[in-house]
Amino acid sequence: MTSREAILQRLRNRSGGELGVPDCDFSVMKRAPSSIAERIERFEKTIESVHGEVHRCTPQSWVARLAEILASRGARNLLVPAEHEIGHALRDSGRGDLPELLIYDEPIESWQAHLFNEVDASITSTRGGIAETGSLILWPTRDEPRLMSLVPPIHIAMLEASELHATLHDAMNAQNWASGMPTNALLISGPSKTADIEQTLAYGVHGPKELIVLVIE
Repeated sequence: MTSREAILQRLRNRSGGELGVPDCDFSVMKRAPSSIAERIERFEKTIESVHGEVHRCTPQSWVARLAEILASRGARNLLVPAEHEIGHALRDSGRGDLPELLIYDEPIESWQAHLFNEVDASITSTRGGIAETGSLILWPTRDEPRLMSLVPPIHIAMLEASELHATLHDAMNAQNWASGMPTNALLISGPSKTADIEQTLAYGVHGPKELIVLVIE
């Protein structure tokens, strides 16, 4: 018998009961109840500390605010979802101060160069946000592929204030993540950043240089 076989045999023959699985304790993840206003304030403070930008809007004012933001950046175009209500609202707005609206409605292989080199900004919905970490929750779909939030220099995200949760644990419980998750889920906290170069933190080296959040109250 080899040494390996002897060790395995001793393990098989050892006496004693099976070790039980300990009860899960999520108390460390729980926070005191907070109001929507308190969560918005915490989210805004946290995400702005890592160069994110927050604008508070209403369902009636967000399109006009978006037009102002894009004009201030000199954006020539905006990538919008084809089916989501955000895309419909922008296309139906009739506003002349919006840039050209682009739709991600073909395979990435056919317009990869255009996406990476010519798209100035994109807008996506979010599944919610996390106040504690200043994070957005994105579940990419065929209508809003993940490249929409990872490639254009300016990423604009729509966040419903009612879907802003205190912690990730709260979001997972409230949205019942246990019932099913997508193949890819994104947690975004500010524009892209890296410290690979001489361990100096730099923003916008890869991916979006700006993250702008429209909080719909």
